[in-house]
Amino acid sequence: MELYLDSADLKEIETAFGLGFLAGLTTTPTFMHREGVTNLDETIVKLAGLVPVLQIEALGDTAEDVLKDAERQLALGLDPAKTVFKVPVSLEGVRACKLLRDRGYLVNVHLVYTIQQAYMAASAGATYVCVLAGRMQDQGYDALTLLGDVVEMVDAYGFDSKVMFSSVRNTEHVRNAIELGCHTITVPWKIMKALTENNFTAVGTTQFIEHTRLITVKVGETINGTNPTVPADLTLTEAIVKMTEYGFGAVTVVNPDGSVKGVFTDGDLRRKLSAEGRDVLSKRIGEFEYRMPIAIETSALLNDAADLFKKTSVDTILVTDGGRPVGMLDIQDLKSA
Repeated sequence: MELYLDSADLKEIETAFGLGFLAGLTTTPTFMHREGVTNLDETIVKLAGLVPVLQIEALGDTAEDVLKDAERQLALGLDPAKTVFKVPVSLEGVRACKLLRDRGYLVNVHLVYTIQQAYMAASAGATYVCVLAGRMQDQGYDALTLLGDVVEMVDAYGFDSKVMFSSVRNTEHVRNAIELGCHTITVPWKIMKALTENNFTAVGTTQFIEHTRLITVKVGETINGTNPTVPADLTLTEAIVKMTEYGFGAVTVVNPDGSVKGVFTDGDLRRKLSAEGRDVLSKRIGEFEYRMPIAIETSALLNDAADLFKKTSVDTILVTDGGRPVGMLDIQDLKSA
């Protein structure tokens, strides 16, 4: 099924055709008016240079007028092999279709609402027979049955026409078009962008990215340039200020020789204040007793860090390089991009 974009917005047209596989663009004077276009011919020529195939209106009261309008637009420099003229269905419209097709021009007979109209368009040699599904449904008509009938008719009688599903309102319409066997669909960019979206896909992709990161990235590549250390002779108040400046929930307390004395966390702070009151704030941070901190070397993989977090149930791990502190790894860092 050919996939067309239905738009007159230059920005989204350039973005959409950057995908590299769209068959072409359908547009209308109404779309262009909505986008503030004041020079229709100039815009048509510009669009023709951006897309593989451009479908545009050819209008007139008679078949000859339609033909004249089509040839006037071709004279602007459009390629007949890459331009499809959209003609509203009517007796003059299908006669215009035949005139255009006899000259080798491509034609989309659109605004089709009945099987009889579709038959006349296909009989006249229409390249495309376009049913406006969304607009029909808005008016309470069974557009999907009609589209199925038109596809069946084209296939049964061997017409060369392609059935186009247009006036797409939602992603379900795209599924409908596929199931009905439509040959072409033209879709607004807003809906086209949603065609690849799915929550299960998003969850799976996130998991793949996270798991790949865990088994390929080293701890040293993840920690930032900040090394949240404080000397043991600082008061607890001064250490809290430093902790705030670093933006971590913990600091590494180091001895004068640079060796690690321990790790002081915001949880330790709450416990000290609860047990000893505000007087504890004047104590030197090196006066407290520390257990051997949970640490990991910079050369370890993030997967090793994840195992350590799970095993110890801590939120922050000391990162060392050859046994000397170089930073902190927070459990949230495992999920960082």
